[in-house]
Amino acid sequence: MEISRATALTWSHTVSPSLHLPQPLLFTRETRKFRVWCGTDQSSKGDQMIISVTGATGFIGKRLVQKLQAENHRVHVLTRSKSKAELIFPVKDFPGVKIAGEPEWKDCIQGSTGVVNLAGLPISTRWSSEIKKEIKQSRVRVTSKVVDLIKRAPDETRPQVLVSATAVGYYGTSETQVFDEQSPSGKDYLAEVCREWESTALKANGDVRVALIRIGVVLGKDGGALAKMIPLFMMFAGGPLGSGNQWFSWIHLDDIVNLIYEALSNPSYKGVINGTAPNPVRLSELCEQLGNVLGRPSWLPVPDFALKAVLGEGATVVLEGQKVVPTQAKKLGFSFKYSYVKDALKAIIS
Repeated sequence: MEISRATALTWSHTVSPSLHLPQPLLFTRETRKFRVWCGTDQSSKGDQMIISVTGATGFIGKRLVQKLQAENHRVHVLTRSKSKAELIFPVKDFPGVKIAGEPEWKDCIQGSTGVVNLAGLPISTRWSSEIKKEIKQSRVRVTSKVVDLIKRAPDETRPQVLVSATAVGYYGTSETQVFDEQSPSGKDYLAEVCREWESTALKANGDVRVALIRIGVVLGKDGGALAKMIPLFMMFAGGPLGSGNQWFSWIHLDDIVNLIYEALSNPSYKGVINGTAPNPVRLSELCEQLGNVLGRPSWLPVPDFALKAVLGEGATVVLEGQKVVPTQAKKLGFSFKYSYVKDALKAIIS
């Protein structure tokens, strides 16, 4: 089960045989924008953006880069592995994408219109004290580096917006509560990770708009939770985890990418925004709908003790869940392509 790469917090590896599991741009600093594009062949495109992205090689990041390029924006992929990024974004297919190793991050961020921060280590292993430390540090370290480079950029080349991913794990877990952007943070380990992750992003320079997207479980065809679940269902071995009563706060990949894109280009998007669909479901309903779309039964639940044996403390993320609603996105008028999980699954599977 995968909560996205930025994901937010990511379940991207197999943990057991049964658990496979973004309006036209409003430039508030027009003089600065002119300086960025002066002398280029794109200067006539007043709404063109230059976006630097961390975590671009992940599930969400790859689709975001594709959308930015399709909309004729320029992209800087900020990576620690240029060789990996060059394989994912070959120059013949992504001529507007610059691959930048860490020594180049400073020059890329300076002059960018905006920065998207999607980096983070997967959490799909048994949590030792060392792994828990690295899960947090991988998020805080990259976010801190990005924020520092933004703050040190000269006024005329400083990005106007930072869109930084966080996760619905901020709220803790509950089978009964409903969480929106005003809800307090939980008291567990992942809530602690998200609080530090977010507070680091908010240290960006005061004239930089910051949007924090708390991402739920991202559903898409080529990765995330479904990439692990579909093969099991096709083998008649799919089913809910634990009781199945836990809440599953999901969002279609297209919608989370569109939400991030909108946060880059629309100055109304700032502060915390939940990146979840309007209608979360119980995990049992997700599995039933997935089985129906695939023409397969959802009959083989994974018991609590089996998950705990594999994941230890990390099993609570899967076994408890949370019901998160996108109150702020709806207030901002964001239009979801997929509000119901049945429609999202049909679109993905077809």
